Amino acid sequence: MKNLISKKDNLLNNFLGIYVLAVLMLWIKTYIAQTAQFKLGVEGFLQHFLLLINPLGSAMLFLGIAFLFRGKRKYTSLVVVYTLMSIVLYANIVYYRFFSDFITLPTVTQTQNFGDLGGSVLSLLKPYDFLFFVDVFVMFYLRFSRKIQKDSNRFGYKKATAIITFALAISILNLGLAESDRPQLLSRGFDRNYIVKYLGMYNYTIYDSVETMKASSQRALADSSDITEVMNYTKSNYAKPNAEYFGKAKGMNVIYLHLESFQNFLINYKLNGEEVTPFLNSLTKDKNTMYFDNFFHQTGQGKTSDAEFMLENSLFGLPQGSAYITKAQNTYQAAPSILKDYGYTSAVFHGNNGSFWNRNEIYKSFGFDHFFDASYYDTNSSENMAEYGLLDKPFFNQSESMLSSLPQPFYTKLITVGNHFPYKMDQNLVTINKADTGDASVDNYFQTARYADEAIEQAFNQLKELGLYDNSMIVLYGDHYGISDNHNNAMEQVIGKEITPYESANLQRVPLFIHVPGMQGGTDHTYGGQTDLLPTLLHLLGIDTQKFVQFGSDLLSKEHDEVVPFRNGGFVSPTINSINGKFYDNKTGLLLDDSQLEFAKTIKNEVDRKLELSDKVVNGDLLRFYTPTDYTPVDRSKYNYSKDANEESN
Repeated sequence: MKNLISKKDNLLNNFLGIYVLAVLMLWIKTYIAQTAQFKLGVEGFLQHFLLLINPLGSAMLFLGIAFLFRGKRKYTSLVVVYTLMSIVLYANIVYYRFFSDFITLPTVTQTQNFGDLGGSVLSLLKPYDFLFFVDVFVMFYLRFSRKIQKDSNRFGYKKATAIITFALAISILNLGLAESDRPQLLSRGFDRNYIVKYLGMYNYTIYDSVETMKASSQRALADSSDITEVMNYTKSNYAKPNAEYFGKAKGMNVIYLHLESFQNFLINYKLNGEEVTPFLNSLTKDKNTMYFDNFFHQTGQGKTSDAEFMLENSLFGLPQGSAYITKAQNTYQAAPSILKDYGYTSAVFHGNNGSFWNRNEIYKSFGFDHFFDASYYDTNSSENMAEYGLLDKPFFNQSESMLSSLPQPFYTKLITVGNHFPYKMDQNLVTINKADTGDASVDNYFQTARYADEAIEQAFNQLKELGLYDNSMIVLYGDHYGISDNHNNAMEQVIGKEITPYESANLQRVPLFIHVPGMQGGTDHTYGGQTDLLPTLLHLLGIDTQKFVQFGSDLLSKEHDEVVPFRNGGFVSPTINSINGKFYDNKTGLLLDDSQLEFAKTIKNEVDRKLELSDKVVNGDLLRFYTPTDYTPVDRSKYNYSKDANEESN
């Protein structure tokens, strides 16, 4: 090293040499990271070639910003840009380890959640992660070392132009080849995985920023004519209620029990011969409980908040970030506001901070009368606390008095947190052994799931003691997956089969139980998703949904659409699944032959259309232009969830 940097005309004593070294280091690091840290589904020579070259064009182009400066400032700007690009890469690596997804600009703005994420983030860090920043330290050394002479002249205009032109040529070639392999890549970018695979992490970041700005501008550009197209679509896809079930729960209370991170494979699953969820298993045989075993979560980056958003509105979550954060001030026609016109009081119970997922704001737009957050609970005992709030059993105990004080009929939701990543549980509280896959998240998952199952049984018993059980519809729903596909090796041991993309889609099933006193129960094999819950609920209560803008359909209707869209543009159905751009026969798990592709593409186009229109409603705040007949719009100013204000009103 000393011999190299001692020569006056050495490569490292020339800014071009340091720039070339920086490009090479960032290129190699990014390629290795994209290959080893992300599951991009790269297939064939072309996709491998694109994955190889896409970091090169980005590195040359973005680091080329340094050519705009002269003297030491061009060295400083090179190091700053290099460091920022390394941080973007590493942040996405950590984020991907849990979410199997990439960071978007709206997720970065979700700062009110950061205070509750400490333990989860730490569990995602790996001992080798420091290697992602070794090259950054090299760049700092080259910038500040006195052994390396600094070129104080402005870089030659012709040289800089030639380099930038070459970088642009690589990027244009990259985009052209990507479009040839994946037509309409940028215009139909529901799946971030494709963007990163074809264009690379840094170009994805630019793409995401542009898409976010476009979405933000939609509200300002929207007008009353935009809702007409949406209403025509939702009315044409309306599924009329099944006479056998319509009004079966009329006048009853509604109690949602939120099953955090609960996947459906847990139902009737035995670990070492022992049932993991004995109480939920018993509900599958309850005479008044309907269990849907083909019910899928449809969440995106908003995860739990997306599940709630779909539950309350029958609208899809956003392709980037969480509507709970970015669209809290919108006009909605959510379940609490609809039911208010039928005499219902509404409330949410959650033993975590009210600001988490911005609930204390968006619940006002939904029209919830009460929000009992952590400030209403005793959270002083550390043994009663989970990573994200009050553990489920003390949560249900402390919720009892608040629930029983509500005027009936009421519409309520109780959000549990015990079964939440990283699935750590005080071993004094567990009643089942861990699994033995060698993957801590998977092994612990069964203990927290068992705890949640016991807490749900406790909640049912409390409802009976309060006299609410016989006059309440109780709905239990899973919000999103608990184990991401980053843990497929361990999950293969759990389910006893290889997890192909087809099997991974099947693992997105989450539980749905609907208990209605007097209703005939049983297992229902209908395919459905979280956008279908609201119309199903309202029809059971005897409220027709035809006048509302809803993208789901009644699960119990004979006209129910069994195509379940995913937020990334894929879908599942009883016959055909669309996963990562490929179509599978849902009976065999095999790829469709050419004779079936045309029909599959027709379904895919319909899914894309549905997602597009839902996004228009949310991004454009289109419901402000439409008020259904006999519906009272929400006035956000009437709601205040603080404990002091609630006590004063009482």
